Amino acid sequence: MRFDLTATRARLGTQPGTRLPIAAAAARLGSTPRMLRYRERLGLLPGRRTGGGHRVYGERELLAAACAADIEATYDVSPAAVAFALQALTDPAVAADLRTLGTLAHRIAPTPVAALDFESEKARQLLRLRGSGT
Repeated sequence: MRFDLTATRARLGTQPGTRLPIAAAAARLGSTPRMLRYRERLGLLPGRRTGGGHRVYGERELLAAACAADIEATYDVSPAAVAFALQALTDPAVAADLRTLGTLAHRIAPTPVAALDFESEKARQLLRLRGSGT
């Protein structure tokens, strides 16, 4: 799936300067206000508010919500799974942990650097064993 920004923009009838209250935005997206608030809490769309604290949805927010919904439907995943995937793309520690898991699960080929790290650690362990007299 490749998200078609132009087609989605046309389908939603969005344009720069669009500002919709949550109910109108949900209706335009074929969603619910509750789902929009949930996606916002997960970080799947930016939260914008009026001076009075009411949520407003501009073009960027509508497109983000539509993109999230398309990803969820296409890959049959939950909004929380999409939020975690975004975290994995943006948080180096999470990305590193997932690479380790991928390597251990044989889903990602180990890099040459990882092989060298393994050999280096093995050599350090041997040196520690020799130094302890065993």
